Amino acid sequence: MLENRFLLLGLTFFLALKPCFSRAPYATRISCGARDDVRSSPANTFWYRDFAYTGGIPGNATRPSFITPMLSTLRIFPLTEGPENCYNINRIPHGHYLVRIFFGLVLEPSFDDEPLFDVSVEGTLAYSLQSGWSNHDDERAFFEALIFLKDGTASLCFHSTGHGDPAILAIEILQIDNRAYYFGKGYGQGMIFRTDRRLSCGAQGPKYGVDYSADSWGGDRFWNSIPTFGQGSDRVISTKNTIKETSQSPNFYPEALYQTALISIDSQPDLAYTMDVEPTRNYSLWLHFAEIDPSVTGAGQRVFDVLLNGDVVFQDVDIYARAGDIDSALVLNTTVAVSGRTLTITLHPTKGTHAIINAIELFELVLAESKTLPDEIRTLQKLKSALGLPLRFGWNGDPCVPQQHPWSGVDCQYDRTLKKHVIAGLGLDNQGLRGFLPSDISRLQHLQSINLSGNGITGPIPASLGTITSMETVDLSFNFFDGSIPENLGRLTSLRLLNLNSNSLKGKVPDTLAGRLLHGASFNFTDNAGLCGIPGLPTCGTHLSAGAEVGIGIGACLAFLLIVTGSVCWWKRWQNILQTPRMAARDAPYAKARTQFNRLQMSRQSSHENNSRAATEEEPSLLCLINPSASRFDVINTS
Repeated sequence: MLENRFLLLGLTFFLALKPCFSRAPYATRISCGARDDVRSSPANTFWYRDFAYTGGIPGNATRPSFITPMLSTLRIFPLTEGPENCYNINRIPHGHYLVRIFFGLVLEPSFDDEPLFDVSVEGTLAYSLQSGWSNHDDERAFFEALIFLKDGTASLCFHSTGHGDPAILAIEILQIDNRAYYFGKGYGQGMIFRTDRRLSCGAQGPKYGVDYSADSWGGDRFWNSIPTFGQGSDRVISTKNTIKETSQSPNFYPEALYQTALISIDSQPDLAYTMDVEPTRNYSLWLHFAEIDPSVTGAGQRVFDVLLNGDVVFQDVDIYARAGDIDSALVLNTTVAVSGRTLTITLHPTKGTHAIINAIELFELVLAESKTLPDEIRTLQKLKSALGLPLRFGWNGDPCVPQQHPWSGVDCQYDRTLKKHVIAGLGLDNQGLRGFLPSDISRLQHLQSINLSGNGITGPIPASLGTITSMETVDLSFNFFDGSIPENLGRLTSLRLLNLNSNSLKGKVPDTLAGRLLHGASFNFTDNAGLCGIPGLPTCGTHLSAGAEVGIGIGACLAFLLIVTGSVCWWKRWQNILQTPRMAARDAPYAKARTQFNRLQMSRQSSHENNSRAATEEEPSLLCLINPSASRFDVINTS
């Protein structure tokens, strides 16, 4: 019972994991220039519309090769839009991918209209189109590479070389097994496998993986056919027998690939094939074998050496012995450094009379370049927007790589500590720029020089510029910068040249900057009508600093408010004073009565005193008659 429970638990766990193992690989196919999703014949392949990936303009396409997908549109990148144009494809799961780019032609171009340009993947120059590519029905109609994508994006860029405008018909990004084409030490560590060619020996025509009913985890690989190595040196053999050890992880080679082969003949026992390659490059070679010759029934009946440019790389190869049976696949892989322009594969029999081969794969090993710090790339993109950089500058992709195509006006350095490229200089003088210099410029912490002279840039000089401690040269002359000079520019101890002349700056030159003059720095502040404070500029007696001007302005506002408040108070007091007589006039009867009463009292007192004097001095007496209705006293002499 307990064993059954464990068995049931194990089965449940397996069923839970099964979707993870059987899920379909990630795939994105883009029909460049298409306004709607489309499907192409003959396999009814689905292609996404081309929306929000890049710039350029859509156009009608002419297929340059019969192996090109049957799509009717493409995207053109005119040189007027810049020398670098990129497809930036996001939300790609971490993994190993086959990336394929199909080139296109606009209508039927003459030879002079055939576009020639460079292709980079994730900042690494991986391919250059050669003249005449559009006249061949082979791998030259597209670019293909195997690469690990680790940051959720794929950047595919096209760099103009001055011969025609790049035109892209379609893009495929197909997930493959993470250990596909494993070659040993260094695998997956900054290496791109560029497909040079895939050859199915003895096949009657080129085929894609879908034509072979191949497993989708191998990628929809293209296999060109090679019916003979030439000069009557071989013959084709084939079988319909089942081939063992095929369609297996990690490479998922299709069975049909091993059902045809080329075999040498009696008169020429060596089987040799010569390929044109790029000189001084490293290549990964994959050779495919299966013992499908019915005349071989056991080990030791066919043994041969494999030579590359005359050097033995595999000795005494016995397909039956190594694969373990007839009709069983065997794959041999080696890495070879090629100094010349050709690579010759020779199969030399050492036992028996014939050599045999089923397929050949050749990849160029391209060392991936170190990218630029992502934060500095984002800062340059903000700078591009703030300054209104013209389209002709491009500024797409990575500013420092590929090193053959850096961004115009950008100087780069490789930082061995960070193992990344950094921005060391900006030279954008006399380019007709407008806009402003953003404060984000301070994120370019490795910047040593900046030259924006001779443009029409407005606004203040960002104070954050003074935080870039590595800065040595700053030239912002002949622009329209305004405001004051940031104080912390004087903290740039490495500063050797500062040109701020011919702008609209004002205020006092910071003392910290003036002190830098004593350390051999060269400054130019002329033609700024509002600047003062150092020799060659007006004194600051009549030219106040910006802070002083602000203080005076605030003081003036306060004084004005006090004057207005005092005036209002005085006016109200004066109004009160003016209203007092009016109030007295309203109270007049009461005031008169009071006056008469007071005078009567005074009169009586006076009469009493006079009578007393009359009695003693015998003076005439006076009679004071009071008329209540009168406002005066009537005095009568009674003597």
